[in-house]
Amino acid sequence: MNIKDKIQKDIALKPFTTWQVGGAAKYYLEIKSKDDLSAAYFWAKDKQKKIYILGGGSNILVPDNGVDGLVLRMLNDKIEVKGERLECGAGAGLSSAIIKATGNNLSGLEWASGIPRATIGGSIRGNAGAFGQRMADLVETIEAFYIKTKKFIVFSNRDCKFIYRSSVFKEKADYLVWSATLRLHKEKPETIRARIEESLSHRVRRYPKLPGVGSIFKNLDPLDIEKGNPMLMNELKDKIGRTGKISAGLLIDMCGLKGKTIGGVKVSLEHANHLVNTGHARAEEIVMLISYIKQQVRDKFAIELQEEIQYFGFE
Repeated sequence: MNIKDKIQKDIALKPFTTWQVGGAAKYYLEIKSKDDLSAAYFWAKDKQKKIYILGGGSNILVPDNGVDGLVLRMLNDKIEVKGERLECGAGAGLSSAIIKATGNNLSGLEWASGIPRATIGGSIRGNAGAFGQRMADLVETIEAFYIKTKKFIVFSNRDCKFIYRSSVFKEKADYLVWSATLRLHKEKPETIRARIEESLSHRVRRYPKLPGVGSIFKNLDPLDIEKGNPMLMNELKDKIGRTGKISAGLLIDMCGLKGKTIGGVKVSLEHANHLVNTGHARAEEIVMLISYIKQQVRDKFAIELQEEIQYFGFE
C-alpha cells in the first residue's frame, strides 16, 4: 500500500496522551516498519509538512487546536531477549520491557516500574530515570534514523551524549531512535520482585492518581542555585537528592502552590512538580499554570525553572 493511502486525517490525539488534553492531528500515521518511516519523511518533505513523533504520550502537551502536520506514532514494539541484553523497538512500552526482563531474571529496569505508558524510544530520548538510575546506564547501542539522509545508523552509548533528562536525540532533531540494545544483568527473582514492589509502592504513596505526565520541571543543580541565590542554597544544603539535584517540586511547594488551580488543571497535592487534569483541563490552562509557577518561583527565589515536558505541535 502506498504511504499516502496509509495516512489518516483529523485523528484525535487526546486518547494517546496521559494528560488527556489536546486536539487532533491533521495527518496521522502509525509506524511499524523502516520502509514506512522513510516513506513518511519523503511524503512530508514533498507536501511541506512538519513531522511530530508520538510515543506513549506520557511527557507531552498537545495544543487545544491540534497539530498542523504529520504525527507519526511509533508502534515498532518488538522485544527480544539475547543473553543479558534486551533488543527493543522504540515503540515498545517500558512496562513491557520490564515484564520481559523480569521473566528472564534480568535486572536493571525495576526503577521504571509504574511509569505510565512510557516507551523505550521516548525514555532514551529524555534519558528517563528515577531513584538514582537512568536509561543512560543501560543503553549499549542505538539504531537511529538519520532524517537528513533517510538512512539508519548505529550509535554507541557515548555517541548518545546522555545528560540529565536529555540526549543527542532530544538536543538535535536530526536523529530519531528506532531501536535499542539494553545491557541488563542476571539477578535472583525475589530480589527483582522486591525492587519492583518498592518502586510501585513509592509511586502509589507519592504520586497523584489523576491524569498527568509526571514531572513538569527539571530538578535543579545545586551549583546553579548557589549562583543565583546563595542564601537559598544554604537553606537547602540538606535537601540534595540521591541524583545530586534539588527537587523542583520542593521550590514549588515552598511557594505555597500545592492545590493552585487554573480552570481544570491543578498543582497536585501529593507532589508539587505534577500538574493534574481534574476532569476538563485544556492545554491553554496548563500553559497558563506552568507560566504562573515559573513566575512565582522566579520572583521568590530568583531561580528559573526549566520544563521537562515537550510542547507537542505548538508553533
